[in-house]
Amino acid sequence: MAQLFNRISQAELREKMLQETEPRTTVSFYKYFQIEDPQAFRDELYIQLFALQVFGRIYVAKEGINAQLSVPQSNFEAMKNYLYSYEALHGIRLNIAVQDKLDLNDPMKQGKSFFVLKVKVRDKIVADGLNDETFDASKTGQYLKANEFNALSSDPNVVIVDMRNHYEYEVGHFENAIEIPSDTFREQLPMAADMLKDKKENPIIMYCTGGIRCEKASAYMLHQGFKNVYHVEGGIIHYAQTAIEQNLPIKFIGKNFVFDERLGERITPDIISNCHQCGKPADTHTNCANEACHLLFIQCESCAKEMDGCCTEACKETFHLPEETRAELRKGIDKGNMIFNKSKQRLRPRLEQSS
Repeated sequence: MAQLFNRISQAELREKMLQETEPRTTVSFYKYFQIEDPQAFRDELYIQLFALQVFGRIYVAKEGINAQLSVPQSNFEAMKNYLYSYEALHGIRLNIAVQDKLDLNDPMKQGKSFFVLKVKVRDKIVADGLNDETFDASKTGQYLKANEFNALSSDPNVVIVDMRNHYEYEVGHFENAIEIPSDTFREQLPMAADMLKDKKENPIIMYCTGGIRCEKASAYMLHQGFKNVYHVEGGIIHYAQTAIEQNLPIKFIGKNFVFDERLGERITPDIISNCHQCGKPADTHTNCANEACHLLFIQCESCAKEMDGCCTEACKETFHLPEETRAELRKGIDKGNMIFNKSKQRLRPRLEQSS
């Protein structure tokens, strides 16, 4: 029987990935299309991609697929050909990570983004909280290529909307983009429509990391009666790639947060955020070294050294306890979601403890 799940510890897999000598390519893609049997599709994906030594995270649902992957460069074409063998995925745009392009002179850094393959069946590939049967996510706004975005975004009547979470916007965003101040995409959709209810005739440009959230958001805004809705093709990742390749002015400032081991890829040298502990300019995200906490926050190098990578003195004390004691403290505590959970509400009281 073919292997359908990982059977090796994640610590061992991570170390194995770091020891690899062949460069990898980090790639992301998504597609809204109808999948009749998501579980069967999921199993087939796992078997084929596992055989190609692909790592990453894939969500499959009846509404489509959302994937972020790391593939050995020698297997990239084989992976692409396999994906293209599905009629619905044939010719799909594969967004190669900006950092991979910038690390061409240092192959050992390329593709060090994932260390295990996880393929999961979900109700939706992007949780939107919508139960409106009249909403059609395939009826989206107009794509904007990088040069088109640069041209249209200079119009003073245009509203540029960031459809990412607070911690993503904090370290980098497009010039003049507005933040939708909520912690989840499902909260952002109705909030964006309400915030812009007086702008239904204005051109609205929506963007996100790789395009999947802003594409659905553009469909939602059209569903809510907005007339001129656009979204950046391929999100920040594809925009930055294209701008670099075509030598276009880059209108994104700072770092693009990514949901993998890197926690960010730099687009411009600008540092627009601050260390959450000392307030100095910094944009390096980290997870608290205390595994019973694992809070995501921004920490500068000096604070990381002083605090041993922890978010508070209490966590630092816990971090230095014997492993047996720490294991007991972790029992029954699920902090997995804190890896990518830095809402303002959760972050502020915890970091205030360290001041």
